[in-house]
Amino acid sequence: MAKVVDAAFTKDLPKVELHAHLTGSITPHCLHQIWTQRRLEDPNMSLQDPLEAMSRDKSWDIMTFFPLFSKYIYELCSTPASIIYSTNAVLHDFKDDGVVYLELRTTPRSSSSMSKDDYITTTLSCIDRFPDRNVMATYLILSVDRRNSPEEAIEVVDLAIRYRSRGVVGVDLCGDPSKGDVSTFKEAFHKAKLYGLKISLHFAEIPASSSLLELSTLLSFQPDRLGHVIHVPNEIKDQVKDRKLGLELCVSCNVKAKLIEGGVIDHHFVSWVKTGCPVILCTDDVGVFDSTLSNEYLLIAQAFNLSRNDLIDLCDRAVEAIFGDKHQKQRLWALINDARVKWMHTD
Repeated sequence: MAKVVDAAFTKDLPKVELHAHLTGSITPHCLHQIWTQRRLEDPNMSLQDPLEAMSRDKSWDIMTFFPLFSKYIYELCSTPASIIYSTNAVLHDFKDDGVVYLELRTTPRSSSSMSKDDYITTTLSCIDRFPDRNVMATYLILSVDRRNSPEEAIEVVDLAIRYRSRGVVGVDLCGDPSKGDVSTFKEAFHKAKLYGLKISLHFAEIPASSSLLELSTLLSFQPDRLGHVIHVPNEIKDQVKDRKLGLELCVSCNVKAKLIEGGVIDHHFVSWVKTGCPVILCTDDVGVFDSTLSNEYLLIAQAFNLSRNDLIDLCDRAVEAIFGDKHQKQRLWALINDARVKWMHTD
């Protein structure tokens, strides 16, 4: 009899995480520690305690989610010390959850105490110094926010090019999907492609960002992966299928932020698996939605009656879509093959 998938099994899986926002992956507890230190330094700081601002009792949607970052977490984590503390905590959290390959994405930002260059180099230094970097290889993707100007988008791409030798592997388009005109970023993403950077795009998150015009424009950027892919018209879905693009699916995020109707069982996971595209389960913002990557695998297995071998196959296909080099792919496939051998007599 095949053994059921349980939490111990999904944690033990050698998993790749390809859609995790650095700031959104910081737990409320970690943010509370930063808040406590900031309060000691400045008793007049007016920011609410993260344990209250990010209470698990809160109900998230598109209207409450993005202001949490732009008006709260960014302000709280705005010093080199807070960036170092939170980045190290995020790295340890993913490693402890059994992630063996991680691509973190973040929007370059500045504050009174650091430039965008400082922010990126500080983050990359944390990755370089992470004691378990041989266990969990980690790379960085720099994000263009949909609210950015064309000039700001070019600046992000230039930063990605500048720090490519230090582990920046690609650029992303993210942010509030109800904002901005994606056509203004054509030059920036064309430059990214010209310099050999990989491209991931948040794609069809809400109906307002899912017109044929917008999605066709995004596909013209020649992306390597797409995130969310929720409200995708059949015409566009056929193009995605033909290109065999990697698809970053964030189940708990989509359910808890009400980007889909219903629960996990109503998620579009299965429909995309059937296309043959590499489907990669991801967390998006584990600090907000409180679901580790191990839990994402468990939720999918329970909802769609997947076996241990099914989940190992998912991990295997995910490797096709990483932005790392062939040596990373070979390492990951070896780890996954070891897992398959380990469980082949029990499933």
